[in-house]
Amino acid sequence: MARKSLVGVVADELLDRIVAGEFPPGTVVPGELELSAKHEVSRMTVREAMKTLEAQRILSVERGRGTFVNPLSRWASLEAVLRAASEGTNDAAAAVQLIELRRMLETGACELAATRISDEDLAVLRKYVSAMSAAHEVNDLGAFVEADLAFHDVILHASGNVFVGVLFEPLHRVLEKRRAQTSKVPEIQEHAIGFHGKIVDALESRDPSRARLAMDEHMQQTLDDLKTYVLKV
Repeated sequence: MARKSLVGVVADELLDRIVAGEFPPGTVVPGELELSAKHEVSRMTVREAMKTLEAQRILSVERGRGTFVNPLSRWASLEAVLRAASEGTNDAAAAVQLIELRRMLETGACELAATRISDEDLAVLRKYVSAMSAAHEVNDLGAFVEADLAFHDVILHASGNVFVGVLFEPLHRVLEKRRAQTSKVPEIQEHAIGFHGKIVDALESRDPSRARLAMDEHMQQTLDDLKTYVLKV
């Protein structure tokens, strides 16, 4: 793995502080002199690091006023947004928006997979549903999350669209963390097992509309469960 430049290290450390909530949206970040002293680097290095975050629209410079943190909705770096989603302080909004994104992508992927999925893949999906049930019975959260993620991964690849898998790959780390949080609730596990079974039935019918609806209903239930059992709203 290539070693990060000093500019990259400083940019990463400043982003960590932003994600941790030290500098909320709309606040001014410290000046070059303060940051160069903290990171023990030159002001030129700090200037280039801040330019990096500015190019990603994480920061914006207002002449005569300072450098401000932009709202997450304006950020242009997927990696930075994912870091904020997995490590940030605004968990509720990020969790809901992540399900919204999954709903947009996974319902379409499931629709495509209905006419393209192989019998072997259907058998693998059944295996993962059984694995989820077995993990639920013995309260093995790690095994449950692993089978859950693998189930959805099979469908994404069965869609036959190479862009779907590429788009979802960066989300895997965030999804794994989120699943570990939500799947602690036994009721959520039970709902997930039931809806996963319905998705396999729909795919086995080779009916794209039915498959899309089955995944959409699963996403809606996931959102409802998140709000009921986790966010309690």
